[in-house]
Parts: sequence; C-alpha cells; structure tokens
Amino acid sequence: MKIGVIGTGLMGAPMALRLLSAGHRVWVYNRTPERLKPLELAGATVCPTPLDLAQAVEAVILMVTNGEAVRSLLNDMGLRDREASPQGNRSSALSTCAIIQMGTIAPAESQALSQSVAEAGGTYLEAPVLGSIPEAKNGKLIIMVGAADDAYQRWQPLLACLGSTLYHVGPVGSAATLKLAMNQLIGSLTAAFAQSLGLVQAAGIDADTFMAVVRQSALYAPTFDKKLHRMQTRQFADPNFPTKHLLKDMSLFVAAAEAAGLRTLPAESVRQLVDQAVEAGFADDDYAALFNIISPLSDSD
Repeated sequence: MKIGVIGTGLMGAPMALRLLSAGHRVWVYNRTPERLKPLELAGATVCPTPLDLAQAVEAVILMVTNGEAVRSLLNDMGLRDREASPQGNRSSALSTCAIIQMGTIAPAESQALSQSVAEAGGTYLEAPVLGSIPEAKNGKLIIMVGAADDAYQRWQPLLACLGSTLYHVGPVGSAATLKLAMNQLIGSLTAAFAQSLGLVQAAGIDADTFMAVVRQSALYAPTFDKKLHRMQTRQFADPNFPTKHLLKDMSLFVAAAEAAGLRTLPAESVRQLVDQAVEAGFADDDYAALFNIISPLSDSD
C-alpha cells in the first residue's frame, strides 16, 4: 500500500521502517527535515509538505505531539481551505486518503478532528498505542482503535503490521480515553515505585531484597524492573518516553477525569510531580527521572 507517515521522532521513525520492511511504499514528512535522511536511505520518499504527502498516499499515519499539531497538519493538507468553502468548491486531499491519528490527544480533540475530516469527505481513525521503541521496531505494539466499524475493518490489516494486539474499543473518542487511562498508570505506578524504592534505600535495605519481595507479590508490575536500573544509577538520558510527554498526558487525563465528574486528586498529585521534574530540567529525559524529585540526592551523595 501507499502509506504516509508524518512525525518521524522516537516512535514514528521505527514505525515507518516497519512499514517499509513489510513491503509497503512509504512517504514521510517531518518538520525537522534532518530526521528524514535515514528513512530516505531505507527507501522512503521524502515529501516537502504535508499536502504533497497526502496527495500521494492511501492513508496518512500521524504520530505527532498533540492535538494542536494534528489540526495544523490537517490544515496544511487542505482542511482549512475546505472549511472555508463548505459548498465543496475546493478539493481536499483528505477526501482521497484515510487519516490514522496514533498520538495521544484528548478524546474531545479527537472527536472534533474526526468531524472535520468527515465534513471534508474523508475517513478518520484514532489508533493510539502502548509500547515503546523496541515494540515499534518489531511490530509488537498494542493498538487501541476508535473508529466506525467499516473504517476499522478496512485498515485493520495495516494496523496489524504495526501491532501484535489490536482492540477496536468503539467509536472515535473511546480509544483516546483508554489511552489516557493507561498513561495515567504509567505516571502513577512510576511515582509509587520511586517512593517505595526511595524509602528502602533511605533505610539501608538491600534493593535486591526489596525487588525479590515485590516480584513474588501481587503488587509487581514489569515496569518496576524496567525503571529500576535508571533510578539506582540516576541515569535518565536516551529516553523511550520523555518526561515532557508524560506531563502532557497526565494533564490530559486530569482534564478528562474532571470532565467525567471524577475526583482528580491522585492523578493531579502525580501530574505535579512530573511538572516538577520538567521544571528541574528533565523534560527530555526518561520519565524515571521522577525518582530525582521524590528521592532527591542529599549533599553527602
């Protein structure tokens, strides 16, 4: 198939390579063109604008930072012109390719984007993912899809190239909500683990003993082992998921929970810790840097 990928950062680049390795023809666009050279060498076609990309492909995968960026890119593909001419006097590339939005954005944002794309004659799916760079490289992502039934059936084979497990959650907005629920757990589990590890270390208890007990209990989560070494060594560079992105997602969760009438205090407390980590200079580091906020180094360390 002819597939476009916009946003070739930590996740978008390995996803594009995965599509190429599966035999798809891939067009790419990124606002930082230097990131596109490895993909071009791997066989992708570099496009100068989002519109050029959309006009060349059957589906556009968007893996960008937030809903505002998605809206801006859709406008670049002709959505703004289409909305300015509701009678349809202006053509839009959005009517000839499907939009598959795979980033983490607010459910209401996703629903509004879906409506705009539909009014332009196009198809919109939300397909946020769980997993990181290794899973993206190997096509082992968990993909949650919010879309109409026919759209899901049409694009399920493409998504199956990127993910080993697919869930059709429901209509647009439902998968975005589930993704926020999962990312809230990322922040809260990491903060809870960091606090327990900090207390154990402060008491002089061997961390191996602590982990042995945790692993044998119903409290264990694999993410604890994934973040243990980073926290013990306080090495947070080369992230799979930067702290600044977790802050964005925790903020989106708090807003969605508030809109649903839920108490937001637990998640809001974690959001504040993540915000402090960003303010402390860990925005581009791994979110395990929460440990430095919860268990700061003493002057003697």
